[in-house]
Amino acid sequence: MHTGDRTEPAISAHGLSRCFGDHWAVQGLDLVVEPGELIALLGPNGAGKTTTVRLLNGVLAANGGKASVLGLDPGADGDELRRRTGVLTENAGLDDRLTARENLAFTATVRGFSTNQANHRIDELLDRFGMGDLADEQTVGFSTGQRKRIALVRALLHDPELLFLDEPTSGLDPAGSRDVVALIEQLVHDHGRTVVLCTHFLGEAGRLADRMAFLDHGVLRAFGRPAQLADELWSTLELSIDLGRPATAEELAAIRVVEGVSATNATDDGARAEVRDRDRAPAIVRSLVTTGVDVYGVVAHPPTLEDVYFALEAHIAADPEFRLIHQPTPRVPT
Repeated sequence: MHTGDRTEPAISAHGLSRCFGDHWAVQGLDLVVEPGELIALLGPNGAGKTTTVRLLNGVLAANGGKASVLGLDPGADGDELRRRTGVLTENAGLDDRLTARENLAFTATVRGFSTNQANHRIDELLDRFGMGDLADEQTVGFSTGQRKRIALVRALLHDPELLFLDEPTSGLDPAGSRDVVALIEQLVHDHGRTVVLCTHFLGEAGRLADRMAFLDHGVLRAFGRPAQLADELWSTLELSIDLGRPATAEELAAIRVVEGVSATNATDDGARAEVRDRDRAPAIVRSLVTTGVDVYGVVAHPPTLEDVYFALEAHIAADPEFRLIHQPTPRVPT
């Protein structure tokens, strides 16, 4: 977690709920996000991610519960709150009759920028996103990636304290995705911004997020650091042991005698072992070396965020009451 004022959470929700007719889009959400933290809001389509963002940004009113965002009540102080937050929706929502600059200038005017301030900020951000040469082109001809870049510039115009990013790299080519991810990292690490990231790109979320929140049918089912969640979902860790050739039966036996090893199998270049934790690796190497075996390397394979995501989906399918929450006790907004 990054530095920040710990006296007040950036986001605190307690029992936050929203229904549409008989359907609960978000139900009983308890969530605390600290300043300077990036959380990934994950879950299948229809899980309640977008509704959660709208509730926390004061665009939708809650049917129940309370929330405090940047010290403000989203329901009562929505206009003030949105002056301090930035939102990137999955749909860029540009006016195709206007140029990129005109789209951005309109937003800057609404946010109270002077003409000089607006021009300086727009030029700075367009250049940062490699869109300076297209500033005076109508957006009707822009690609999905180009439109996404303009929308992200719009979300950053007023240098918000808190960013809600919905699929920020969808439609971008690899270079564009890399640049956006690097910018998000810079905003969090160098500028202390708080970010709520909704994404289906799990590798991106794993690289960026301090913690992940997994929603399913409007309910928060899991929240915590990926390593924390993995520790509870898996009792063992996989090690690959490089011997330069497949392990023999005797070498597999030398691995199995090490305390904490639960299973072994030969591979094309050595062996794999399921172990209690990575601390078993030195003992495995010693056991093999004492039998005269050369060991070229041992690599641990902790579960990826993708592994965690699909394991959570499987647990939820098997147990509708499943919860795996690692977070501070939600501070009830007053």
